[in-house]
Amino acid sequence: MSTEPDSSDGTENTGPGTPDGDDSARAATGGETATETETGETTAGPAAEGGAAAQVSEAQAELAAQKRERERIERRKAEKAGPIDSGAKLSGRAADLLAAVRAVEGGAGPTATVFDEPEPPRRPATPEPVPRPQPASALGAPAAPPAPAQETVAAVRRVLTDGGAPEALAPQVAGALGEGAEDLLRADPWHLLRVVGVRPEQADGFARALLGAECAPDDERRGRALTVWLLEQAALAGHTALELPALTAALAQRSVPDADEAVQSALAEGDALAFQDPEAEASANAAPAGDAESDDDEAGGDRPVRVLVGLERYALAEESLADGLARLVNSLAKEAASEAGWESAAASASGSAAELIRAVAGHGLVLHTGGEAARTEPAALLTAARSLGLRAVVACHTPDGRDRLAARAGGADLAVTVHGLLAGAEGPGRDTDGALALDLLIVTDAPRLDVESAAMVVESLPDGARLVLSGDPAELWSAGPGRVFADLLAARVCPQIASRTPDPGPLGELLSGIGVGELNQVEAPGKELVIVPVRDAAEAVHRTLQLVLESVPRAFGVEPGRTVVITPGHGGAAGTRALNAALKERLNPGPGRFGGFDPGDVVAHSPAPGRTLLGRVEKADADGLHLSCAGAPLVVPKERVEQSVRHGWALTAHQAVGGRWPAAVVVLPGDAAQALSRPWVYTAFGRAERHLSVVHGVEQALARAVAEVPARPRTTRLPVLLRTQVPPAG
Repeated sequence: MSTEPDSSDGTENTGPGTPDGDDSARAATGGETATETETGETTAGPAAEGGAAAQVSEAQAELAAQKRERERIERRKAEKAGPIDSGAKLSGRAADLLAAVRAVEGGAGPTATVFDEPEPPRRPATPEPVPRPQPASALGAPAAPPAPAQETVAAVRRVLTDGGAPEALAPQVAGALGEGAEDLLRADPWHLLRVVGVRPEQADGFARALLGAECAPDDERRGRALTVWLLEQAALAGHTALELPALTAALAQRSVPDADEAVQSALAEGDALAFQDPEAEASANAAPAGDAESDDDEAGGDRPVRVLVGLERYALAEESLADGLARLVNSLAKEAASEAGWESAAASASGSAAELIRAVAGHGLVLHTGGEAARTEPAALLTAARSLGLRAVVACHTPDGRDRLAARAGGADLAVTVHGLLAGAEGPGRDTDGALALDLLIVTDAPRLDVESAAMVVESLPDGARLVLSGDPAELWSAGPGRVFADLLAARVCPQIASRTPDPGPLGELLSGIGVGELNQVEAPGKELVIVPVRDAAEAVHRTLQLVLESVPRAFGVEPGRTVVITPGHGGAAGTRALNAALKERLNPGPGRFGGFDPGDVVAHSPAPGRTLLGRVEKADADGLHLSCAGAPLVVPKERVEQSVRHGWALTAHQAVGGRWPAAVVVLPGDAAQALSRPWVYTAFGRAERHLSVVHGVEQALARAVAEVPARPRTTRLPVLLRTQVPPAG
């Protein structure tokens, strides 16, 4: 492991930076300070509720200011048709509200940490029966919803102004609440919390301005809205449900006097669903025979029953996923390929690939684990299945992963993206019943599947089809709620094939150690790994530019555009914003006349939470920003550019997962120490194929993160749902 000498430019750090997150779905709890979560967002402590309790006189002052502002509305419209800059011409609470929403739209808003603490040992929970959703036809980038009617926007603008909120948020509010949004807000001002980025204290201020003396902390509408909001925050942190005590405690922290009543109100209105732990309930009713004291104390139901509360959409997805997986596990289609054919295919392979082929021959669901080098094994399975006449494809989450698998499998038509497959843009299409015309589907990078996307995949498979989920369990989990791959591994309801194909070379040796919690010193005679110590964020940016522009091209012949820079967050003096600004100035200088972008800029486009497409700006016109992503043209409407497009020379690990580059520069400024975890380090370091440089300013925090900071636990129901439907694999 090589170490470059310490720089001596004498730059002092003027203060800690603020790493933040990747995915625009992560709702804000205020500011940009804190750490990146599994979803790529930052986590910040719960906002101080005392600051939210503004006095009535302050609200009246804001109303007066907004009335004066209304006099200039028409002039503003004439001057600028698009949304105003965050906080421009506003002050006080209105400016804070607009800034919070704009921050989340741009991916900067942090996620509440109230649900990020380690949880007690989990007992399984069984749900009430929930209808299974129909298979979805697309994943990740649904068509943009139609713009709300101008009449609706105008009506919402009026009520926002009356409540002291910035009228520029009217399109977002109208889009979130739909037709009749004005009436909804006047009847229940806390509906404002349905807009991504709005915080409880801001909704409280809006409600006080509209309701006056009628507004109180014990308002049933407030408790119900906060219950839903907290469940949404939990989903953003990866949970599909919350234990009832955790939910009521969070409500109490937000000054809800009767948290139990608030939850009951949300359940009664259908805003949330409750589930009981059947095993706890069964144990409470299963007293030993002949034990009179047990009969009295336990059969009467004195033992506590674990209760979970969750949002309907995730309950439906988890139920659908469990049903679909049980269907695959319990049935296999009649096929032309005989047992002898499968055995012959396995005999022609070797090692873990042969084990994988034999497992798939007799099972409808198989899990496969391994690193980058282990991708040869799903490729071998794909080749074997096609040789037996089966309709088979491998689906990857990124175009880069698709292209790499296609090269291994020996055919461009054999690999697709998950999104393209479900949308019908890639792969064999669907049969007359709406199911994918497949006998075998192999999904790589399986840890990236959240419960909704996994349910879409499983429900799209016909009866009797086989599904192989392959991935590296040491990498970051999905951006959306759930931990599908980890839950399936823990449930042990199907065969699991662990690859014995290690990633080669010094980088492979380094990753193998990190995966088991050890940051080892490795020999790198070809400078495959270089450590660059830095003292502060400014020096980190300086050394990153040196590496990308000079050192790596000179030593390895890798052009600057083919080196990825990875850092824990977007904010701070060495976050993606600062690094991309510095890299743009050197690699593609320009005025940024198209919303901050110029032709030739490398960009990261996020059409949906958890999905990032890397591309390059081609041009901009009235239709929007024209990009080229994986060789395909794509137009981002101008109203979506600010929320979904960033410069892409520097990425977070969550944006980079699933991709590989000839060289990677991982930047770890001192203020990023709290953002580090073993999965983050493993994922970031694993993006490099030939060379990895680590710009190291976190001292012992790196080794400590690898040894002591695993992935944050997530509360999910999938393991229990599976155990009730599928017997453990033998």
